[in-house]
Amino acid sequence: MSQTVDRALSILPLLAEGPADLGQVADRLGVHKSTALRLLRTLHEHGLVYRQSDQHYRLGARLFALAQEAMENLDVREIAHPHLVRLNEQCGHTVHLAVYEEHEVLYIDKVDSRYPVRMYSRIGKPVAITVAAVAKLLLADLPEPERRDLAEKLDYPSYTPRSTPNAEAFLRELAKVRDQGWATDLGGHEESINCVAAPIRGADGRVAAAMSVSAPNVVVTADELLALLPLVRRTADAISAEFSGRPPVTEQPSQNARKDHV
Repeated sequence: MSQTVDRALSILPLLAEGPADLGQVADRLGVHKSTALRLLRTLHEHGLVYRQSDQHYRLGARLFALAQEAMENLDVREIAHPHLVRLNEQCGHTVHLAVYEEHEVLYIDKVDSRYPVRMYSRIGKPVAITVAAVAKLLLADLPEPERRDLAEKLDYPSYTPRSTPNAEAFLRELAKVRDQGWATDLGGHEESINCVAAPIRGADGRVAAAMSVSAPNVVVTADELLALLPLVRRTADAISAEFSGRPPVTEQPSQNARKDHV
């Protein structure tokens, strides 16, 4: 029975490459045509495979409907939370999870620092969109026209001397973040607070959320926080793998992480 299930499931990635006839399916599985036909008929009955008029088979509409339903029922916060707690236990600093909704970047989860100095961020509260590291990651993933249009509509408050001054500078930062795959806020919102962030990607490869580690410089220096970047990225990669259903593929951290402050 397990071999039959394995063979049936092997048909799906084959048809994802494009329609195939009975002979092609049988050859790929290494089975007789009668066996391949039996498997295809079963998949067809469940709507996972569709038989075209030219006798070729392709993926069925029900497969896409199931995938869409599964994606809609995924809760990135529920998946991410145990990873955020584990990261907090490892480093001791405040950990945030954020998403982009209705032209705002919102915190949807937070694990507080174990140190006496706490951050006043709150779940459900919008972040400072022009300076926050999580915001940079989420907005950098937008299509270029949408990214530019949003940047030109934003206000650019001068929270600190390190705040992003205007749309042109913001777009340069977003381009850099998009290229390197991580972001920082080194005193851009509050001079005493530094932050490093990494993206969480869905099955389509797009950034679905962003997570960060933040700490005041009375606890750790900016360079000490940047040294946690590989750990932050590994955590984000683990969340992405669970959220997307793909094996984790950890990117190699940039050797210039401490030089390329964003």
